[in-house]
Amino acid sequence: MKAIQSNQEFDQILAENDAVLVYFSTEICSVCQVLKPKVIEMVSESFPKMKMVFVESNRLPELAAQNRVFAAPTVVVFFAGRETIRKSRAFGVDELRSEIQRPYSILFEAP
Repeated sequence: MKAIQSNQEFDQILAENDAVLVYFSTEICSVCQVLKPKVIEMVSESFPKMKMVFVESNRLPELAAQNRVFAAPTVVVFFAGRETIRKSRAFGVDELRSEIQRPYSILFEAP
């Protein structure tokens, strides 16, 4: 999972990729540290064409605010540059997987 360093880099990734999962977290979020590897594993196994990026909200507060992220962890999924899914605080990996499945399959597996 690539760590985003600037707003420009974030915008460029959204522009260049059809499917992007953004994991917003903070240094002090213990739940975030436990959940992050599970999300990485789930995306790697189930959605190989999806780009994953990480935003440390306390290092890039303007990017977090620009994306209306005020809690950690927050996962925002973009398809074709548009926010499609948002999960904050308490959510399960299976729940996230099932919500990603339909738009992902339409985008990448449709004939």
